Amino acid sequence: MRVLGIDPGTAIVGFGVIDYENNKFKVIDYGCLYTDKDTPMEERLCQIYEKLSELIKKYNPEHMAIEELFFFKNNKTVISVGQARGVLLLCGKQNGLKIQGYTPLQVKTGITGYGKAEKKQVQLMVQKFLGMKELPKPDDAADALAIAITHINSLNSGYFGQALASTISTKALPKEKLTAKEYRNLILNR
Repeated sequence: MRVLGIDPGTAIVGFGVIDYENNKFKVIDYGCLYTDKDTPMEERLCQIYEKLSELIKKYNPEHMAIEELFFFKNNKTVISVGQARGVLLLCGKQNGLKIQGYTPLQVKTGITGYGKAEKKQVQLMVQKFLGMKELPKPDDAADALAIAITHINSLNSGYFGQALASTISTKALPKEKLTAKEYRNLILNR
């Protein structure tokens, strides 16, 4: 299975492409799509659509996992990110991808076991899940990889664990769902 993770934005769109096969993650590519803040919004949205279309054609993912909008203090920011997210969703749908959204809380909980995890904690866990030598950067790309991992694990069996077993630890996982605390302990006390 190939998943395209997306961290939406207007200036920067983070992306991460991950393959998952035989209980193993493999990073295919990650990075950011950029638009110039001085370019009119409608042009930026077109650029986002075109750049994502190119990525989809290049990597041919089956799924797109995208971060849901959360509360912003700045209404202008939420509107522009919402516009970009709409374009990203449209592009994914028109390219035949199965699309699922995840809140930042779901991603943080899914990756670290703690919904209020800091960016650095998320990056460290993404690094561990994917067996990367260095922390994934920039933040937007690391977030996109985290979103893709969350999607893979949520599809896997209804709890965050199957992929974790072969990626981080050789310990057997329980048959029942793990609580956030149990999940965090499993990861940190391997």
